[in-house]
Amino acid sequence: MFEENLSRYSPSSKAEEEILNLAESYYRDARYYLEKGDLFTAFGCINYAHGLLDALIKLK
Repeated sequence: MFEENLSRYSPSSKAEEEILNLAESYYRDARYYLEKGDLFTAFGCINYAHGLLDALIKLK
C-alpha cells in the first residue's frame, strides 16, 4: 500500500522532495527491521513513513 501511494505522489518543491525522501527512508528501515524480526521497530517506522506521505498528500 505504501509503495502504491508513493508512486502516485509527485513532489512540487524541494521541501516536499526532502519529506518524500524521509518517508522512503523510514519505509526502507521498516523493511529492514521486519526482516530482522524486530516487529515493534518495523511497525513504528512504517507508521511514520505513512504519516509523512499522508501529510504530503493532504497538502496538495
